[in-house]
Amino acid sequence: MSDTHEAHHATPPRSILREEKSLLFGAATTVLFLAFGSGWLERLHNPLIFGGLFLWLFAIMLWLAFGVVKHADCLAIKLGEPYGTLILTLSVISIEVVMITAVMLTGGENPALARDTMFSVLMIVLNGMLGITLLAGGWKHREQEYNLQGANTYLSVIVPLAGLGLILPRFTNSAPGGAVTPLMAIFLTVMSLGLYGIFLAMQSTRHRKFFTQPGVGEAPGGHDDHGSLTIRSTGFHALFLFLSMLPIVLLSKKMAGLVDHGISVLNAPQALGGFLVAILVLSPEGMGAIKAALSNNLQRTVNISLGSALATIGLTIPAVLVVSLATGKRLDLGLETPEIVLLSLSILVAAINFSSVRTNLLQGAVHLVLFFAYLMLIFD
Repeated sequence: MSDTHEAHHATPPRSILREEKSLLFGAATTVLFLAFGSGWLERLHNPLIFGGLFLWLFAIMLWLAFGVVKHADCLAIKLGEPYGTLILTLSVISIEVVMITAVMLTGGENPALARDTMFSVLMIVLNGMLGITLLAGGWKHREQEYNLQGANTYLSVIVPLAGLGLILPRFTNSAPGGAVTPLMAIFLTVMSLGLYGIFLAMQSTRHRKFFTQPGVGEAPGGHDDHGSLTIRSTGFHALFLFLSMLPIVLLSKKMAGLVDHGISVLNAPQALGGFLVAILVLSPEGMGAIKAALSNNLQRTVNISLGSALATIGLTIPAVLVVSLATGKRLDLGLETPEIVLLSLSILVAAINFSSVRTNLLQGAVHLVLFFAYLMLIFD
């Protein structure tokens, strides 16, 4: 293993540049948009310019996001689970938080956008991602095994965070329309960060074994099949993971303006904006989850999907609440009644499906039905 790593360290710079083409194109795009983006965004009334800019930014940011996943996967191999998946989850959710806050700060008055984006993420990871992975894994392997204690730990934190953060504000009388008062905002921020912090401490220290695939050793670097990944030093992958995220963060403000303009001009449902942001952020994670399920490493799929759902609530809610308190912008956090029903069904189905140590393709089909119901609600 050490000889292989030394060979990787000796890889010439030209090879590194070929591997990091997404970063080069992302950096060039960032420079162009910082220099000329304001002028381009003033011409969005032209459909060709709007469509071209949107596709360009979407493709570059998605390509960069896959670079983030690549380096997170390398860190997972270097450090072992659950640290690798945890790094991936926190990286992706950080991108989500930056994009949502950028829309809140630069877009028009849309108090429900942050809530819609969080709900979209939950529906995508709890139903879309889990549905596809359980279906694909069950089709290939019939039944798959995972760590029951880990899945139940995720769900035990997701339930109260989702209930208090996204459901309770709809039924309180202190603020209308699902909004939150300053007192409730402070409570939800402290509660979400505190509970998520306790979970992270448990996941990374004394109960780390809950989040590893049964029968697989926990030692870092214990993966034999690296696929097409080139494994280098931990510092190298940590640096390039950060560099891959940086253009996404810098371009998120421009993307926020395009999304806000498109929804306004097309008179599209407001929830569609949250769905587009969520798809952009979660596509690389979804590919990683599917790859893990097909490789019969269902625990990594569980860590990615349920970990993303938990991080979305535990980190995004405090972030948008702080932005709302600091700027005075109205924030509607409580879900509408149909969304509450769908979220409750999703968590209930996940709890039932992860009540035994093996999964099958039927469980994936059930999650996909709920995901299609969510898509239907966006346009109905």
